[in-house]
Amino acid sequence: MEQSRKHDPVPTLKGMRVLVVEDDAILLLELETILMQAGAEIVGLCRTVNEALRLTAKDGPTCAILDVRLGRETVAPVARLLARRGTPFVFYTGQVDNDPALAEWSDRKIVSKPAQPTTIVRVLLESLQ
Repeated sequence: MEQSRKHDPVPTLKGMRVLVVEDDAILLLELETILMQAGAEIVGLCRTVNEALRLTAKDGPTCAILDVRLGRETVAPVARLLARRGTPFVFYTGQVDNDPALAEWSDRKIVSKPAQPTTIVRVLLESLQ
């Protein structure tokens, strides 16, 4: 007899160095918890484009999860730097359908806020393949 599972296990990000760029402090801490529980090392928790650019240049993350909008700015400069370096990234945003800033990144995975931890980790892992 098959037992039903209440929750799928969170995939592992062990050995991954993840940059998180999100301007909402609560969501930033939530993402930190999700990623650390999946075994990731957090390179940085950034709330601004400048902070994210500095950490990307300095620490070279394995991958990144980016909010599209940080206040009045878009995360485009960070995404471009990551793309030039060949660093995979995904977007975590509530503006999936109507944000013109995403047009440049039509080939990237997008996770719609809010999302389950397993979804966030799975999509991040898929970006590494």
